[in-house]
Amino acid sequence: MSKISVVEFLEAGLKAEALRQRAIANNVANLQTPGYRRLDVKFEQLLAKAMESDGELDPDELQAELYQPKNTAVKPDGNDVSLDVEVGELVKNSIRHKAFIRLLNKKYSQIDQAINIR
Repeated sequence: MSKISVVEFLEAGLKAEALRQRAIANNVANLQTPGYRRLDVKFEQLLAKAMESDGELDPDELQAELYQPKNTAVKPDGNDVSLDVEVGELVKNSIRHKAFIRLLNKKYSQIDQAINIR
């Protein structure tokens, strides 16, 4: 096991949000598909576990995972996708993505300043 850096945490977050974006797009594309169950991404739980371990873990343990939550109401055709829910998830995902980008830019700026001290 190794210590995961802040940059690695942020990069893992960006990858998770990209995966979540694809899951949301897939859910919306299957809005009318009978029997389709929505997909979501498990990442926040993995991130919390990693943060509690003081960053001492295998970086592979911080990989986002697709799963079917199966906790939403199912329509008569067996589909559980709600456009309202997916739009809400899209907005939350966009905000998280922007936050990860801003934090990563700030970290790289700090590294650049440290390197260029005169």
